[in-house]
Amino acid sequence: MRSIVAASLLLLNASAFAQAQTAPFDMSGERPPGASVTPRLTSPTPPAAATAPVPVTPPVSVIPAPASPAAPAPVPPPIAAQPPQSPSPAPQPAATANSVAPPRAGDVRRFVVPFSKLGLGGEYDRRSWSVYLTPEQAAAKASFTFAYQNSIVVAPEASALTVYLNNRPIGQQRVGSPDGSSAVTFEVPPGLLQPGANLVTFEANQRHRTDCSIQSTYELWSNIDPAGTYLSFAGRDATQLSSADAIRAIGVDGAGKTEFDIVVPALEQPGTTKPLLRLAQGLSVLSSMPNQIFAFNTASLPAGGPGKLSVLVGTAAELRPLFPGLPPGAESAALAAFVTDPRSGSPVLLISGPSWQAVSSAIDTIVSPTDRSSDVRRDVLTTERWSAPNAPLVFSDTNIALSQLGVKTTEFSGRRLRTSFNIAVPADFYANAYGEAKVLLDAAYTDNVMPGSHIDIYVNDNIASTVPITTTSGGILRHLPIRVTMRHFKPGLNSVAIEAILMTKDDAVCAPGSTAGATPRFALFDTSELQIPDFARVGQRPNLAAMAGTAYPYGRATEPTPLFIDRIDADTLSAAATLLGQMAITAGHPIAVETVASPNTIGDRDAIFIGSISQMPATALSQTNIATASQASWRPVPDTQVGVVDTGTAFEEWNSKVSGGVLRNRVTAFREWLSRNFDISRSSLQFIPGAEQIFTPANADTLLVAQGSSPAGAGAWTVVAAPSAKDLREGLEVLTAQLNWPQISGHITTYSSKTGKIETVPVTRFDFVPSTPWSIANYRLIAANWLSTNILSYAFLLVVFVLLIGITTSSMLRKLGRSK
Repeated sequence: MRSIVAASLLLLNASAFAQAQTAPFDMSGERPPGASVTPRLTSPTPPAAATAPVPVTPPVSVIPAPASPAAPAPVPPPIAAQPPQSPSPAPQPAATANSVAPPRAGDVRRFVVPFSKLGLGGEYDRRSWSVYLTPEQAAAKASFTFAYQNSIVVAPEASALTVYLNNRPIGQQRVGSPDGSSAVTFEVPPGLLQPGANLVTFEANQRHRTDCSIQSTYELWSNIDPAGTYLSFAGRDATQLSSADAIRAIGVDGAGKTEFDIVVPALEQPGTTKPLLRLAQGLSVLSSMPNQIFAFNTASLPAGGPGKLSVLVGTAAELRPLFPGLPPGAESAALAAFVTDPRSGSPVLLISGPSWQAVSSAIDTIVSPTDRSSDVRRDVLTTERWSAPNAPLVFSDTNIALSQLGVKTTEFSGRRLRTSFNIAVPADFYANAYGEAKVLLDAAYTDNVMPGSHIDIYVNDNIASTVPITTTSGGILRHLPIRVTMRHFKPGLNSVAIEAILMTKDDAVCAPGSTAGATPRFALFDTSELQIPDFARVGQRPNLAAMAGTAYPYGRATEPTPLFIDRIDADTLSAAATLLGQMAITAGHPIAVETVASPNTIGDRDAIFIGSISQMPATALSQTNIATASQASWRPVPDTQVGVVDTGTAFEEWNSKVSGGVLRNRVTAFREWLSRNFDISRSSLQFIPGAEQIFTPANADTLLVAQGSSPAGAGAWTVVAAPSAKDLREGLEVLTAQLNWPQISGHITTYSSKTGKIETVPVTRFDFVPSTPWSIANYRLIAANWLSTNILSYAFLLVVFVLLIGITTSSMLRKLGRSK
């Protein structure tokens, strides 16, 4: 009997103990798609999930365009300028939905992610950009939905994604969707959105399940799905458009792209190219989206959708067959208005008039607010549509607080903290061999941080400086100067990152639950500063990096830039509009162009040549060191030939590897060692730069961008060519994307659609182009950078200078000293 009672008590105690336990730790493989994710923490019921976005294009009433588009609403201040107005909401449990629910009837969706992919990596990451809203959208009741998936090693009980709108947190979600994409919806507080630019911020705080090492932090990620991330507006009022608001608020589609579909019945007629390219550039500057493409056609209006704007351009007589409901005013005066396509219900921007002169006037009413004189200096580069705030443009010795660059004060309890910001330098920046900037760091760390920890500074993803932490008693750093070499800076936009690598004794032990510790061990303060010194300023020709960074030299032209287009067809004109649109964004204003039929009429002015390689003038190819034989030999490789190995070529390659491979590898390793440790390369070990080599594009390449001097050397000629007009259009759509555009540099840049690779040919010889008034200080900096690049010339001049000093000293002593 006693044994039965004892067994019963034992069973009851075991049952109570089991009920007191939490869910067991799960390190099993990823569950199949569609399986639910068990919430780890108890919290309020999550909001209803929503599903995959469906484009909604309700009818839009006709709204005439004003005489000039309305000015945009002011951009919100940087992130650090306004503290959150309310505490972060309680984290929601891990979402259980793996799909997005259909929209409510009458709702309007605006996709908000301007990238094809958005990943938040590491233990801390923060991304901010602005979304432009119309007054009707800002006034409507709104909700914010995002879809995400995270790494399986992310600990949901200690990790969270927080969404901010205009620096105010609207919701926080525990990271717990490793098996598939999960959707989360937050209601937007009334009155939070404003007409114009609205700041969207994603912040990720993530911890590893079991590992406490620095390496494990690279396994943490949460990917935001652009197709499942959007603002939803209730009611049809959010579809009302006006000219300026609609262009600025065009937004993106589910893949982060923006498309302008321009229908021009008289596309190939003489005299239409110049106003159409001006229109394309004006639309680019007004929208300022990072991944824009232009598509011209003559036949019909394409289907509308998110991130797309259809534009009808032509005289009233030309447009009436395509658009029967043309407003009567188009036959008597210039007209720019939004109308509704009766077949699809989509809004269409109509630009018309009785003649093409009137059409050009209507285009000017839209584009003229974006014009800016070349004499007016910019203070910022416009980046807010994909990276807020705008990047300040630094021309001389400047100190900038990190709070002005979007960095916020952060207290950090993890192992690797990384935060980044943007800075810009002008096109005539010339300090890549000797210049040093400084980060004046304000930070603090506890006594738990061990020696061996360090703080690294990166410039454009290249390590620029490292500061070790050597004390064991903690410390407060007040404007600690960290020297940052400027060799990795380039004209235009530059990204600077501060990364703290922190090691503690607790991490070495890595006891269960220690990865989720919330006690801060490091703090970064937004009072830290970036100090940029005076640097040499002189233009260089050729310099494709300067063209990609600030549209140099075309953005500074005081007269229209000659533009050679081999033929006016839909593909070629679409490619030219896409290229000039991207250049207009980097220049900050539309670039005036005039079409020319022959290079003989250009002279020594700056010029651009766009077209298929077979129709490119031989003079333009010769000036940019492109082999003229490529006009006949450059042909795309058919898909059937990909992977086919030529026997003769393979034999020669193997013969070279076997006979001279060992010696060649040793020489290559020695050169890399010299470059890595002493910054010495073959180009620096020469008295006079060598001549540019003639370049022949490979058949695998599908696009070529090259720059050289004009025949007399007074201007820069840029050639953009491809084997065919189709390759030209598709190649420029890829190359002008926000992720690829900064890779354009050197003397020649090529792109291959087969491999997806972008390759560059560096500049071996260039000419200086004066860009500022003459001054001894600037010329001293120019000489310092040039001599730092050409070390043999520097050594030779140093020896000559020492000999001169010796001879002069000897002569003086001979005359002034004692003879005996």
